[in-house]
Amino acid sequence: MMNRIQSTAAAMPVYGAGLRSAVMRVFVIFTVAVCTAASAGQIQAGDLDALKSVGQFSKGTRQAKQASEALVAGGAKNLLPLLQAFDGASPLAANWLRSTFETIADSQIKAGQSLPKDQFLAFIKDSKNSPAARRLAYEWLLIRRPELKDQLIPGMLSDPSPEFRRDAVAVLLADASKADGKEATVLYQKALQGAVHEDQVKTISKALRGSGIEVDLQTHFGFLTNWKIIGPFNNKEGVGYAADYPPESEIEVSAEYEGQLGTVKWETIQTDDDFGLINIAEDVKNYKGSVMYVTATYRSASDMPVEFRLGTPNAWKLWVNGKLQFEREEYHRSTKMDQYQISVPLKSGQNRILLKLCQNEQTQSWAQKYQFQLRVSDTTGAAVLPSVTTATK
Repeated sequence: MMNRIQSTAAAMPVYGAGLRSAVMRVFVIFTVAVCTAASAGQIQAGDLDALKSVGQFSKGTRQAKQASEALVAGGAKNLLPLLQAFDGASPLAANWLRSTFETIADSQIKAGQSLPKDQFLAFIKDSKNSPAARRLAYEWLLIRRPELKDQLIPGMLSDPSPEFRRDAVAVLLADASKADGKEATVLYQKALQGAVHEDQVKTISKALRGSGIEVDLQTHFGFLTNWKIIGPFNNKEGVGYAADYPPESEIEVSAEYEGQLGTVKWETIQTDDDFGLINIAEDVKNYKGSVMYVTATYRSASDMPVEFRLGTPNAWKLWVNGKLQFEREEYHRSTKMDQYQISVPLKSGQNRILLKLCQNEQTQSWAQKYQFQLRVSDTTGAAVLPSVTTATK
């Protein structure tokens, strides 16, 4: 194109410099337009980086906004790269990626245009991709292709995405509710293999137990149920949360220490509760204004990351192998299973767990719970079982 315009301009000297200058101006404008059109819709590497670099306190927000607008202008060809960018993105960055993706996808749908079905299906079926991004692609595909649910979901009973697993379990539960006898039992047992959500597991276990089938929910969820406990130590006026009592420096289960009410030593505490609840207030005593420590060992077959999922209404600190993993000084908020989810690196062999639990001095009826439940899982919520779990060394 450039050579043709330049040649035309050079061949027109008889019309004067003014006309030649006008032709050249047209050429420059046309060239810029062509380059702009060529680059429009082409994803720029820096645009995705800008979205993934956004941080707290408005860090990178201006650049992210510009990048999002550029990606939206690029249209449907940018949808798959946006999904791929979810891998390793922070929650804040994922929000920018999601918003940009949905703006493009919504424009496509409103314009009567299709989404890249084959690309999306391949992305969804690759379980190594981000669970959030896979779910996003799936939900947008369903707008035009609702039949894909029946094609995809039944095969996702063990999917790395908790949402896909939940859908797959729901399909089996619906089928089991329409079946009778042995057929229903088989469907419930299959559903239990993939179930990671408390409500679904309760539904399944109730049905199976009603048919005389034994269900071990402690093992299914990976609850730790065998502990050593020591205390009370002083937490009057809340001083105990920050205090460094002896168990924080050493865990010697044969040792005795001076506690809040005299000498204290480690004792065994266990639970047969389906959901691993250790009820200190009932099983030991509801010492008001106190600190209790519990410890257990967890033997891992290899070095691996897991999630420690804790439920408690009390203030707490958690150490694994002597390293503080997380803490929260808050009393008597509502409590539930998997209330806190803490990523923890385990080492091959024995891992020492220490949990500090603080009870304050409130006298209201709703402030009397002194309890916890703790389990070990992967990121989907499926149990990661130890090779050996004990409450002693």
